[in-house]
Amino acid sequence: MNRPADPDTLMQRAFPTPEGATPMMVQFLELRAQAPAEALLFYRMGDFYELFFDDAVRAAEALDIALTKRGEHQGEPIPMCGVPVHHAQSYLSRLIKAGFKVAVGEQIEDPAEAKKRGAKSVVRRAITRIVTPGTLTEEDLLEARSANRIAALARLADGTRALAWADVTDGSFAATSLSSDDALEAELAALNPSELLCADEDARLATELAPSAAITARARAKFDAGAGERRLKQHFEVQSLEAFGDFSRAAIAALGALLDYLELSQAGAPARLTPPRSERAGGVMAIDPAARASLEIERTLTGSRKGSLIDAIDRTVTAPGARLLAERLARPSMDVSEINARLDAVAWFADDRAARAGVRERLKAAGDPARCLTRLLLGRAGPRDLAQLARALKEGERLIAGLAKDRLAKPPASIAAALDALSLAARPELAALVADAERALAPEPPLLARDGGFIAPGWSAALDEARSLRDQSRRVVAGLQKTYADQTGVAGLKVKHNNVLGYFIEVTARHGDALMGDNAFIHRQTMANAVRFSTPELGELEAKIAQAGERALALELETFEAFRTRVEEQADAIRAAASALAALDLASACAEWAAESGASRPVVDDSFAFEVEGGRHPVVEAALARGGDGRFTPNACTLDGAGKAHPRLMLVTGPNMAGKSTYLRQNALIAVMAQAGLYVPAARARVGLVDRLFSRVGAADDLSRGRSTFMAEMIETAAILNQSGPRALVILDEIGRGTATFDGLSIAWAAVEHLHAVNRCRALFATHYHELTRLVDALEAAGNCSLRAKEWKGELVFLHEVQPGPADRSYGVEVARRAGLPGAAVARAREILDRLESDGAPAAALADLPLFSAKPPAPEAKPSAVEERLKSVDPDGLSPKDALELIYALKGMV
Repeated sequence: MNRPADPDTLMQRAFPTPEGATPMMVQFLELRAQAPAEALLFYRMGDFYELFFDDAVRAAEALDIALTKRGEHQGEPIPMCGVPVHHAQSYLSRLIKAGFKVAVGEQIEDPAEAKKRGAKSVVRRAITRIVTPGTLTEEDLLEARSANRIAALARLADGTRALAWADVTDGSFAATSLSSDDALEAELAALNPSELLCADEDARLATELAPSAAITARARAKFDAGAGERRLKQHFEVQSLEAFGDFSRAAIAALGALLDYLELSQAGAPARLTPPRSERAGGVMAIDPAARASLEIERTLTGSRKGSLIDAIDRTVTAPGARLLAERLARPSMDVSEINARLDAVAWFADDRAARAGVRERLKAAGDPARCLTRLLLGRAGPRDLAQLARALKEGERLIAGLAKDRLAKPPASIAAALDALSLAARPELAALVADAERALAPEPPLLARDGGFIAPGWSAALDEARSLRDQSRRVVAGLQKTYADQTGVAGLKVKHNNVLGYFIEVTARHGDALMGDNAFIHRQTMANAVRFSTPELGELEAKIAQAGERALALELETFEAFRTRVEEQADAIRAAASALAALDLASACAEWAAESGASRPVVDDSFAFEVEGGRHPVVEAALARGGDGRFTPNACTLDGAGKAHPRLMLVTGPNMAGKSTYLRQNALIAVMAQAGLYVPAARARVGLVDRLFSRVGAADDLSRGRSTFMAEMIETAAILNQSGPRALVILDEIGRGTATFDGLSIAWAAVEHLHAVNRCRALFATHYHELTRLVDALEAAGNCSLRAKEWKGELVFLHEVQPGPADRSYGVEVARRAGLPGAAVARAREILDRLESDGAPAAALADLPLFSAKPPAPEAKPSAVEERLKSVDPDGLSPKDALELIYALKGMV
C-alpha cells in the first residue's frame, strides 16, 4: 500500500559518504547533499531520471514502480529506480500529491563536451529546480480553475504575526498583518494554500491551522524582518518598500522568508513576482473554517466541487475567471465602494444580453495568459504557450472592437479600466510582439521547443535555408536508394536510419551475399532476416543532414528565446491584460447566472441591516431544477443589528425536514455573495457590512483531535461567543442537542442570551427547544419565526414557508415514520410522547410507563375487490357509457 510522505522521517534521513564511490555516484551524492533533506533527487541520466538509495526506496513505493539495484557502494547494494524523462510530469504529480518534494538534477553539459575532458569524465549536472506543492507551474500538474498558493507565517518575539502569500503561476504577491491566531486561521482557510512555510517552532501550530497544506519548517533566521527587508529591496530594486504599501515588521519578515524560499526552489534564479501588495487587516469578511465547511462555498463536506456554491453559480468561460470568482467568494470585501464597483460591472453586462454573449464568445479563445506568461518568464514554456499568449492578447483587442460596435452606453470605471488594459493600440511595442508572434509561429506548434518545427516558413531567411538543405538532403537519400537498387538489381533495397548506425542500406538475407563481394558496400550488421551495409556517400550525407537539422533547430530555439525576451520586457502590460480578461469574464459570467436564476443586485452599505425578500438557496434551487422536483420556496429574512426596526436575533423553530438549516445557510450565502460583488438569489436584498461570518450547522465529530460530536459543537460555539461582534452574522442550528435534554436546553438558553446582550450581533438561531421561544418576551431585540407544516389526511406536508411566531410542534415522530422506522416502534413513540406532553414532568410521566410494551405490528390489510378492480382500469380509455357501467359494478361490489 502506498503511504503518504512523513516530513519528520524524511528530515532525519542519512545518505552514505562518497568515499569509494564511482565518479558518477560521487556526483550524485554531492547533489544529494545540496538538495533539501526532505526532497527526493531526480538525477538525469540520458532519457531517464534515476533515483538512488533511500530516495529510490520511497519513490518506488509511492509510484508503484520496480525497485532494482545498481552495483554496490561501501559493500552494500545500491537501490535504484527511474522514470522516463518524457513522462516525468505524471510521476512528479503523483509524488507531490503523496506529500514529497522533488529536487531535479539536470545535465548542464553536452556529453560530447564531457568526453573532451576524458573518456571517463562525468557529464556536469546541477540542481535546476526544487518542485514543491506551492511552486508548481506546469499545466498538467495544476487544477486550471483553482489557485495554487504558497504562504509564509511569521510570528515575531513581540507577539505580532503576519501572513504572506504568493501564487507562482500568476505572479501575485501579498501580505497582511493579523491580530490573533483565530484571525490567522480564518485567513488561511480563505487562502487555502497548498504549502505553508513557518519557523521550526511554529510547525505544530501551522499544522493545526492549515491541516490540508504541506508544512515546510524553516530556520527562525529566515523570518528575520531586517534580512527580509533587504532581500525585498534587492529583488525589486527599490530603496524603500513604502511605495508598495504600509507593511508591519511581521509582514516584511513573512514576505522575505517567502521570497527566499521561492528563489531556493528555482535554484537561485529570481522569483517572477509582482511587487508585494499590502492587504489591510479587516479588509475582507472573515469566515472561520467551520463556517466555510458547513456553507460548502468552494467544496462540499465530502471535498467535491460538485454540489458547492461555486459549482452552482460558476458560468465563467476561462480558467482565470473561475479562479477570480473563487477568490472573491473566499474573501468577500469589506469596502463598500469596491463592492459597488464590482456590482456596476455585473449590471453593465446584465443590461445587454447580446453584448454579453459576444464578449463571452470571444473569451472562450483567450485561454490562460497569466500562467502562460509565468512559464515563459521562468523558462518552462513551449511554443504553444507563446501562441496562446498572443492569441489571448489579440482576442482582447477584438473584444474591444466588438463592444465598441455593440454598446453605446458608457461603461463603469472597472470595465473601462479593463478595456484600456486590453488596448494594443495604446501599446505599440506589445502590439508588435503580438503581430510578430502570429506571423512567426506555425498554426499548430508543438508542446516543446526542442521538437522544432514551430517557426513558420518565411519568418527567417537563415532558417528557411537550413531547412531547405535538410529537406533537400532527404530527397537525395531517396535518390541514392533508387541508384543503389538499380546498381545491385535488388528492387527491395532500402536506405534506413537509426541512432547507432546512422544511414545504412538494408537488404534481405537472400541478397546479402551478392553485396558482400562488392567493394562499394561496407558490411555493418547481419541479422536473422536482413543484412546492413554502408557506403562513403551515405556517411557524407549523414553529416550534411545532421548539420543542417541541428542548425535549423538552433535557429528556431534562438528565435523562441528572442520572443521570450520580448515577452519579459512587456510582462507588466501582459499581466494587466490577463487580469482584465479575467475580470471581464467574471462580470459577464455573473450577469449570465443572474439572468438564468432571476438573481438581483443587492444593496450593500455601512448599516447594520440585513433585509432579504424572496431569498433562495442557490445550490438547493439548482438541484431541484435538475431533478424536476418542483420550485424552491423563497423566504424573507429581516434582521436589524441596532435592534430597533426589527429583531437583531431571530429564533427559528419548525419540524424536522421543514428547511430550517437551508433557511439559515441561504441567508449566510446571500451575505457572502453580496460582499463578493455578485448578484444574489433574492427578489430584493440589503446587506449592512458583515465583518465576520460564523456558522454552527450540522453535526460531526473530530476523531483526529479526540473530540466527540458534542465537544466539537461546544468548541465552535465557544469561538462564536468569544469572537463575534456587532458587525458579525451568526447562524446556529440546534445548539445543545448532543447531551442531556436539560443540559442542552440550559446551554442553548445561555447562548441566546449571550448573543443578544454581549455579542449584539445579527443572528439566526434554529432550535427544537420550544421553551426558548419564550425568551422573546424578555429580550428586547429578539423575535420568533417558524417553518410551516400542515397535516393532511394523516400525512405531514412541509410547506417550506417561513412565518412569524414560533412553531407548536417538531413532528419528530412523523419524520421517523417517514424514515422507515417499524410501525410498532412508531406507535410506541407516539404513546410515550403523548404521556410526556400530557403530564408535563418527564420523570413522573415515565415512572409508571410499562417497559417493553410495544405491540407487534398489525398485519398489512389485503387489497379489497374494489381496489383490485380499480387497478385494472385505464381511465383514459373509458367511454362515458363504460364509466357509468363501472360505477354500477363497483357499487354492487361494495
